[in-house]
Amino acid sequence: MSPSSPARTAVIADVDTGLDDALALVFLARDPRIDLLAVSCVAGNTNVDQVLRNTLDVLNAAGSGSVPVARGAERPLINDPRNAHAFHGANGLGGLELPKSPHSPSPLAAVELMHRTVDEASAPVTLLALGPLTNVALFLRAYPQTARKLERIVFMGGSAGIGNATSHAEFNAWHDPEALAIVIHSGIPTVMYGLDVFVQATLTPEEYLPLADADDDGARLAGAILAVGGRRGESDPQRVTIGDAGAACLVAVPETVQLERYPVRVELTGHSRGQTLVDRRLQPGESEHHGDAGPVPLIDVALGLDHQLMTQTFLDTVRLGTAKRGG
Repeated sequence: MSPSSPARTAVIADVDTGLDDALALVFLARDPRIDLLAVSCVAGNTNVDQVLRNTLDVLNAAGSGSVPVARGAERPLINDPRNAHAFHGANGLGGLELPKSPHSPSPLAAVELMHRTVDEASAPVTLLALGPLTNVALFLRAYPQTARKLERIVFMGGSAGIGNATSHAEFNAWHDPEALAIVIHSGIPTVMYGLDVFVQATLTPEEYLPLADADDDGARLAGAILAVGGRRGESDPQRVTIGDAGAACLVAVPETVQLERYPVRVELTGHSRGQTLVDRRLQPGESEHHGDAGPVPLIDVALGLDHQLMTQTFLDTVRLGTAKRGG
């Protein structure tokens, strides 16, 4: 990086590497605005050992195989683990088989890798959480002083509207709602990149199919992943979301997303367990007047995006980006 270049954003990514986490990892590994310091793995889309394997292999294909990768929580704080194999396949990557990375995982547990990385970083770190928030919550509880050094937490999860795991709840929030509640109530600046924008950041077959024929391993991998999503249940390729990679684009280019600050709480019981309640009222209601509401944290919520800028940011980085760490 030349002396005139802007400083890169230091990032720890916490992932449950399925298809869209893999897209985000390719993006993070290649974007010159991002300094990917470490990656931690959590059970979610598939079991944590498969997540670890997928993460090592994806980073290796993207040219960043030497980034430290650590194994994290194998189950939520309270729930039994509940995978997303119905969407991501038994291996989390829709059946795609990647060349095995020659790199080994970090000997540190995920929480310890987060702690050491944040403590030793020369600039405040953004913690980008793309899976259930279990590892992040454990880090906040185990090392609160270190966690307060974070620049912010950006998480893909929740929804201001409908869910996908249930009618009310998005998968990451539903998988470990207690962990998400810990994050939202942490007092650390927090950004929610929820299902509302997740489904808006889409590519056409004309945009993503050429990636599968690229000379570069990372671009080909991104193309193969998008093709899996685009063929789901259809005879012809369809428009497909870049998923978690949209949250990575937000970190690299904040202008891709419109953020608004709202009170947000997480439902922890009943049929709506895992639902994120985003209070978009213009004024308090009777509950507040009667003192029933209780404290609700304010966080930044993504409710809209610049679609052209988002997709161009993703495509330019995946097609032309140069991996920043050799493998």
